[in-house]
Amino acid sequence: MESIQVRATPGHYECRSGILQELPRLLKEGQFQKVFVISGHQSWGAAQGYFPDLSAFHVAYSTYSGECSETEIKRQSELANIHGADLILGVGGGKVLDVAKAVGNEVNRDVALVPTLASTCAATTPLSVKYSDEGEFIEYTIFPRSTYLVLVEPEILVQSPIAYLKAGIGDTLAKWYEAKALIEELRSTPIPIKLAYEVARSCRDVLVADGEKAVRDQQNGRLSDAFIRVIETNLLSGGMVGGLGDRYGRIAAAHSIHNGLTHVSEAHSFLHGEKVAYGILVQLVLEGEWEEVRGLFAYYKEIGLPLSLESIGIEPTNVESIGQVIAEYATRDGESIHFPSGHVTKNDVVEAILGLEALQVTLS
Repeated sequence: MESIQVRATPGHYECRSGILQELPRLLKEGQFQKVFVISGHQSWGAAQGYFPDLSAFHVAYSTYSGECSETEIKRQSELANIHGADLILGVGGGKVLDVAKAVGNEVNRDVALVPTLASTCAATTPLSVKYSDEGEFIEYTIFPRSTYLVLVEPEILVQSPIAYLKAGIGDTLAKWYEAKALIEELRSTPIPIKLAYEVARSCRDVLVADGEKAVRDQQNGRLSDAFIRVIETNLLSGGMVGGLGDRYGRIAAAHSIHNGLTHVSEAHSFLHGEKVAYGILVQLVLEGEWEEVRGLFAYYKEIGLPLSLESIGIEPTNVESIGQVIAEYATRDGESIHFPSGHVTKNDVVEAILGLEALQVTLS
């Protein structure tokens, strides 16, 4: 098997109410003076009230364009260099944080992250997913070092739009199904990969046990233990699966289906984790795991995750033609759908999509 590199967690991670008030102390401990903050309009609006006074530091603020693209990474890197930044601080959702990590890698500076959504594991995984300026998936890049600092203020997350928590549950549930597919094929399993497998299983167990309650509690504005467990599973445990298992703990077919969906205009308004959640179902059909699909249908209905292409905005009359588009991009050379057991064809994916649609009709 290929060698793996373990970058299990950020250098420093904390999740608790009021944690951002510790930021000045943590910046001083790290000997940082010039901080370059990258955020979005909405994410900064959500986080700003929780930030402490940073007047003791030289801070510059920049708003990102809305995509983690090479164009945006270059633009933000140039601004960070002009500022003379010694720390890149990303504040926002997954794409903002991915931009911040990519900029840190480009300018060779440490990165600190403050997630304002619990929709992906971007805060704790040492990689960035890159898209075109139009939002179409291109590639993901793994960086040679972990993020220096991650601070999670749960008060921000409990006030965030509920759709992002649901999407985070979908994205993190995929950790189990994709890691399981990758790891159970191995003839021998090194300790880091064994750990990745167990963390992935833990992701599934926590989300199945607490996911529905966490969604309900957030809807009621309640910062419950279940909500904290779910956001930390999305943000931390999800990132640890890939951090421990490297390529054996990252992505398989579910994320390839997501990548295919980024090329479908009708699906552009749907979130990353919603597309990945649908991708889990397609992956399971490809694996012949129909009983698991049926079991997930009930859970998806409880959480509010997409069960079919129609629930991602595709008209029923267009399912077969759109399925062809998804399959075309999902099965390109180098796509993770071909891990671990070999080549998956475009026709395989189209048949899986149509089979899933037929099952949805039968069970509805």
